[in-house]
Amino acid sequence: MFTTTVCAALSAAGLAVALLTAYRRRFRRATKIAAVSLLPVGLAMAGLVTMGRKVGTAVGEWAADLVLKPTVWAGFAVLALSVVLYLASRIGAGRAPDRAGRKAARRAAQPGPKAAAPALEPTRAPARRAEPAGEDFSDIEAILKKHGI
Repeated sequence: MFTTTVCAALSAAGLAVALLTAYRRRFRRATKIAAVSLLPVGLAMAGLVTMGRKVGTAVGEWAADLVLKPTVWAGFAVLALSVVLYLASRIGAGRAPDRAGRKAARRAAQPGPKAAAPALEPTRAPARRAEPAGEDFSDIEAILKKHGI
């Protein structure tokens, strides 16, 4: 109840400032002030102010417990141990192949017919365009022939 009253008073004060600003013919600024001044009463009506207070209280109690209770520190130690064990299992899994990996390695090691690599198709020479009169491209053609193009 008190919180709602304080939020309504803040909004009323903000709207009064917005009216004074509009009286000075600063309408854009007055609109911004009015928009911001309506936030406290809107948050109070939606119940978000009390929710914020509850969240703040819960975070504060947890922080106090973190400092004062050794069981909270033990909980963090258990969480750290869990992360270390998980990472160790991931590293160990990368080094030792599983059964399917061993079977695939044995099959690859056995001699047998191997699939031939597909042959590359020879590229066709590009069609020649009519050369403009007076230009000599013989040196360029020599370089292209040297590289098989």
